[in-house]
Amino acid sequence: MDESWLNRWNERYSNAEYAFGEEPNLYLEETLKTLSPGSVLFAAEGEGRNAVFAAKLGWSVCAFDISEEGKKKALRLAVKNEVAIDYRVGELDSLGFLPQTFDTIALIYAHFPAAIKSEYHKKLNLLLRVGGTVIFEAFSKKHIDYVTKDESVGGPRELAMLFSVEEIEADFPNYEILELQEREVDLREGKFHNGKGSVLRFFGRKKTLP
Repeated sequence: MDESWLNRWNERYSNAEYAFGEEPNLYLEETLKTLSPGSVLFAAEGEGRNAVFAAKLGWSVCAFDISEEGKKKALRLAVKNEVAIDYRVGELDSLGFLPQTFDTIALIYAHFPAAIKSEYHKKLNLLLRVGGTVIFEAFSKKHIDYVTKDESVGGPRELAMLFSVEEIEADFPNYEILELQEREVDLREGKFHNGKGSVLRFFGRKKTLP
């Protein structure tokens, strides 16, 4: 990933205020509560709100991001909530996660650069045990119309960074689809996700090795 991408997120997370708030994403909260606690990996976890929530539920939590500033705030949030999380900084290939390690992988607004987003999904798939689940919420391609009208809702302005049902089906072909839908939501998440947007939600169970 280029330096400008890293600088963008370090700058956003360098403020004392939590950019997306301290409360978990609602879809992550609802879905995670349906599962028995195990090991979970949070991708592009930023300031740690979702990872800390999972740890409070009794999950063994790993997380990663490219932002050192995000990690600092995530660890502070963990201390505040009296939980521990394993948070690593860097690109996925360098972080030492082992194949078939996790019971759940969570991708909550994990908008990787367009050139690598499908590649990252496939690499994350390798880290999940057969029978494990993926919990995914991110902006859909229709969201480009929402963010153009109202910048406060947040989200990428590059269409290729947004998601379609077809892309998720292609990236996770070896999954039982428990939920896969595009829908309009009203976001109230910190400073940067406020207003109506179009999201894609995916909850799937891994059936076989790739």
